[in-house]
Amino acid sequence: MKVLVTGAAGFIGSHLSEALSEMGHTVIGIDNFNPYYPPELKHLNAEEITAKGVKIFEADLVTDDLSDIVSDVEFVYHLAAQPGLSAKTTYEQYVRNNLTATYNLLEAVRNLTNLKCFVNVATSSIYGKFACDAEDVAPKPTSYYGVTKLAAEQLVLAYHREQGFPACSLRIFSVLGPRERPEKLYTKLIRSILMNEPFPLFEDSLNHLRSYTPISDIIAGFKLVFNQPKKVIGEIFNIGSDKEITTKDGIAIVEKIMGKKARFDIKPKRPGDQLHTRANINKVRQILGYEPQISLEEVLRTQITWYKEKIFSQGLHKLIQ
Repeated sequence: MKVLVTGAAGFIGSHLSEALSEMGHTVIGIDNFNPYYPPELKHLNAEEITAKGVKIFEADLVTDDLSDIVSDVEFVYHLAAQPGLSAKTTYEQYVRNNLTATYNLLEAVRNLTNLKCFVNVATSSIYGKFACDAEDVAPKPTSYYGVTKLAAEQLVLAYHREQGFPACSLRIFSVLGPRERPEKLYTKLIRSILMNEPFPLFEDSLNHLRSYTPISDIIAGFKLVFNQPKKVIGEIFNIGSDKEITTKDGIAIVEKIMGKKARFDIKPKRPGDQLHTRANINKVRQILGYEPQISLEEVLRTQITWYKEKIFSQGLHKLIQ
C-alpha cells in the first residue's frame, strides 16, 4: 500500500514512517523542516528513515502544490503541525500550520479514488487543563495550540460528515522516547543533567499529573488503525497510557537511571499548560484492541541511551539553547 505521512521527519512521524516501511508498504513523507527547533535534528531523523526506504519530499502544506506528491496515495497519516506552547509562536503561526495546512492537504487528497483512510493526528491539549475524559466529552482547550488542533480535527471530520470522506482522528497523550523534540520535558532534562546545567522547570509543575506514553505504544495504536480502517471512519480515539505519574516522579526516574540529580531553574507558570492528563482509552480498547505495553522506566532508559549516542556524542546538543 502507498502511505503518506506528513511531518515525516519529526519525532512521531519518523517512527511511524519507519514502522510502515518495515511492514513492506511504500511510504512517502512530507516535511518542511520548520525551524521551530534545529532542522539538523530533523535531517538526522530523515537520514535514518530514508535509509530504510522512506522517500521524503521537502514541501510546505500551505504554499506548495501537493498534487504530484499525493497521487495514488491509499492511506494518509497527518502529523505535520505547529506544536507546543512556546511563547515565541504566534497565533497566526498556529492557524497557518495547524488549520490552513490541514485544509490544503484535505483538498489535495479528497478526490483520490483509492483512499482508504485519512488519519488526523490530534492531541490531548484539545481537552484543556484536565485531559482525562472520553472522546464524547466537550473539549475545553486553553491554548492556541489546543484550539487550532481542535479546529483542524473538526475540519477533517466535517469532510467526512458532508462528503463521506474516509477520515478519523487520534488524540495522542504526552509521547516520549528516542527522537523526542528537544524542547520536551525529558529530552531537556537529560541534556541538563549531562551538561551539569540547571533544568528550566515551570512553577508548580512538579505536581502536574501526566500519562506519558512510550512512542512504541503510540505506533502500535497507529498500526491498529491501519489494519482496521473500516472500524475507525468518522471516529475519534484517544491513544495513550492510562497510567499517570507526577512530573516530580518522572524526573526521579531519570535521575535514578543517570545516577545524578537534576538542578532546577524555576520559571513562571506557562500559560495554557495542562494540569492533569490521563488517557481514557476505553473506546480504543473495545473497538481496536489497543493495550499499552511499555513502562515509563523502560522507554526512558531507551531514550537516554539514544540521546547519549545520537545527540550528545555527536555534539548536536550544542544546537539547543
